[in-house]
Amino acid sequence: MQKMYHLGNCTTCQAIIKETAIDKKGFDMQDIKFEKITPMQLEDMKNRAGSYEALFSRRALKYKELGLKDKQLEEKDYRNFILEEYTFLKRPVVIIDHKIFVGSEKKTVEALKKEVNKG
Repeated sequence: MQKMYHLGNCTTCQAIIKETAIDKKGFDMQDIKFEKITPMQLEDMKNRAGSYEALFSRRALKYKELGLKDKQLEEKDYRNFILEEYTFLKRPVVIIDHKIFVGSEKKTVEALKKEVNKG
């Protein structure tokens, strides 16, 4: 499996796509704003990443709006928020075979670039 979950209008996602040329390497590109994440896809991501919390973005505007930083969230909460609101997914999420890369931290992007350029 070679898949990228991203937001088309996200400058960080666009920069990573450009940097890795992932869009030219036959990856299935899913813009999560227009093609919602299914519960099955999210479950697969969770199994690879280890938890829903690992996939959850605390940078989302609604995180502050909803006062979530003051609440004790559980795994089911993270799951529900990500399924309800696409901006709660830490982006991008890239799956290459059995590996998953979540987010835009420098070390994650470097590891992703190495993996993409292996073949």
